[in-house]
Amino acid sequence: MSLRHAVLGLLVVQPSTGYELARRFDASLANAWHASHSQIYPELAKLEAAGMVEVVGEGARRSKTWGATDAGRRELRRWMTEAEPVRTQRNETGLRWFLVFLLEPAERQAVLEREWAYISAEARERREFTAQLDASGRGGAFRPVLDLAERMETVMIDWLREQADAAEAERP
Repeated sequence: MSLRHAVLGLLVVQPSTGYELARRFDASLANAWHASHSQIYPELAKLEAAGMVEVVGEGARRSKTWGATDAGRRELRRWMTEAEPVRTQRNETGLRWFLVFLLEPAERQAVLEREWAYISAEARERREFTAQLDASGRGGAFRPVLDLAERMETVMIDWLREQADAAEAERP
């Protein structure tokens, strides 16, 4: 996934500050992509230099609100419709879940319960974010993907709970 295109997409939906972009990455794209402040701000500068974003407002403490330009919208459309996606991904969580069955039942149960707690906390945060978007009336463009995230979280939480229970049942 291209950080450039993720930033453009978020800005097409709604102009944002760098801080808001980082928060929206965490709340809406966390399953697909993580971007820190230290990645977002340089990318905004590159996009501005390329004429794809511009400052559309300034706030307290010299914060800048960025918006996508017509050139940025065209680039996002081109990337979505013409560029073949990179289909290889590295997912450390997926690898750990694949290999967790190499552990003894007690260790496996502890790892699975830790993962369950993490995914559950992430799901709560995403639900709060979704509720904020819905309340503000700005959730429309992201709503289908947020619904998908909820479905995925439900499946992962259920699977993790089942596997932790199975590991507990195997313990001597």
